[in-house]
Amino acid sequence: MSEMTEAPRRGGVEALGDLTSRGPARKRRAIFERAIQAVLFACAAISILTTFGIVATLLGETIQFLRQVSIVDFLTGTRWTPLFASKHFGVLPLVNGTIAVAFVAMVVALPVGILTAIFLSEYAPTRFRSVLKPILEVLAGIPTVVYGYFALLFITPILREIFPQTGIFNVASAGIVMGFMILPMMASISEDALRAVPSGLREGAYALGATKYQTVTRVVVPGALSGILAAVILSISRAIGETMIVAIAAGLQPKMGFNLLQSMETMTAYIVQVSLGDTPQDTIEFQTIFAVGTLLFLMTFVMNVVSDWLVRRFREAYE
Repeated sequence: MSEMTEAPRRGGVEALGDLTSRGPARKRRAIFERAIQAVLFACAAISILTTFGIVATLLGETIQFLRQVSIVDFLTGTRWTPLFASKHFGVLPLVNGTIAVAFVAMVVALPVGILTAIFLSEYAPTRFRSVLKPILEVLAGIPTVVYGYFALLFITPILREIFPQTGIFNVASAGIVMGFMILPMMASISEDALRAVPSGLREGAYALGATKYQTVTRVVVPGALSGILAAVILSISRAIGETMIVAIAAGLQPKMGFNLLQSMETMTAYIVQVSLGDTPQDTIEFQTIFAVGTLLFLMTFVMNVVSDWLVRRFREAYE
């Protein structure tokens, strides 16, 4: 009888010991979780503070620049010669060159990227896709300075054979190579959007007698339209912000017009030109790079906002 009463007593003591031992373990886990949460919050805060720091730096110098140059003259002027004795601060030639290069890049990347995404998503066998996609993504890992010299030493001679009036530095070669540079982004994001379309929509189209081509063009692509539009906008933003390709291959002559076979200067190329260290700080010439950088930041920011709006506007919700 005593043994029977001792057994529950021992069990109760052991259970109490387990509870008391779990207390410190729970406290350690809670401390660990709080530490992880603090680290993650610190990482998020650093990224946000970095963004605010960049914006504050750009705005501080830009405001100093706009105190000396009218914002109307800056945004509407057609002559950009801040480093010359006769100074003019019309930024439109730089914007013109930037848009021209981005236009050529999108002419190359848009059809090739979307068609590549459709092929990888809808037509390519699994084994072939597993080989082709990594090869395509290798393009994203090539340094942009290599792209720049490729444009200057390979694409430009070909263009000069076809069009003898082509300049050594020209918009066309820089834009063509930039199109291949942003091709992985365009194709990868578009393919992800296409593969996100439910297979039930494809099967329904086939059940109604649609061919493969009809299913892709009338069901899959419209269903992935928001993702494809986002890929286009993000790729344009990437092209506008590219530096080394245009600095090497497009030239440093700010011009108005749309002659793609001649040299033009982009906004990023000008920033590189002035940032080489020859321009004294606290001068209006030095402040121009912040003014141009602010305008470039606003352009890419607006494009990202438009991309987000397009995604929400044309998003298809599937159960």
